Amino acid sequence: MIQPLDVLFDTRPGREVALPAMLAALYGPLAFPSPQGRPWVIGNFVATLDGVASLGDPALHGGGEISGYNAHDRMVMGLLRAVADAIVVGAGTLRADSNHQWTARKVFPALAADFAELRQRLGLEPEPLNVFVSGRGDIDFGFRVFAAGELPVIIVTTDAGANRLNLQSVPKMVRICSVGKQEHVSAADVLGTIERVHPSRIILVEGGPQLMADFLAEGKLDELFLTVAPQVAGRDRSAERPGFVAGRLFAPTHPIWGRLVSVRRADNHLLLRYAFTDNQSA
Repeated sequence: MIQPLDVLFDTRPGREVALPAMLAALYGPLAFPSPQGRPWVIGNFVATLDGVASLGDPALHGGGEISGYNAHDRMVMGLLRAVADAIVVGAGTLRADSNHQWTARKVFPALAADFAELRQRLGLEPEPLNVFVSGRGDIDFGFRVFAAGELPVIIVTTDAGANRLNLQSVPKMVRICSVGKQEHVSAADVLGTIERVHPSRIILVEGGPQLMADFLAEGKLDELFLTVAPQVAGRDRSAERPGFVAGRLFAPTHPIWGRLVSVRRADNHLLLRYAFTDNQSA
């Protein structure tokens, strides 16, 4: 088993989560605010020292290539999935990892029993709702997360996207939710759909970069968990290598500043946590 994270700084906002002993030993204290009338929305990403979150190569598409397959990064990913009622993923991220299922046990199998115990303690369903966002409905129901039929899934799309998806045989665990005739699905659309279908206390956004940009632009992301990996990936004109935000400009006219909440260390990796909203009520 991996060694515990070094807790260098932690303000512990909100109400502390009653972690099982192994998770508490590995991560340390974990707390989340509980705003009234809405879920707490968190994001999770890994990036290199020079800000690259994707290598832009279909064969090297995942966060593993960015983190160096760091076990602590994957443990934290599993922990955040374990506390989430719902996990939101963009269609591009889904297509890039078509064999994946967005659960805690999938990303860190060695702690599957601990993650299951945590969800039981929190009164959550055994698996989080997987939410996929695609304005065009460009999703293949042959992907593992659909074909296995093991997880509850909703797809948030537009009317045109829903029509395209319904040309396929829709798996019984999948619910298609249209937000109307517009071409783009906003972060507010996503959260509103989840609230109608599956009221949630914590919603985890795992990207990709354009989806994360929408949540930040609309002020819908409360916190970001960011692992900084000790590699320099570089950029040139041969491939697009986005950071964890793409498709929108914030600075210099409307920069978005975060407040540092936590710093943890795993050897040469830093695991950071930033708050982006002022609502820190417990």
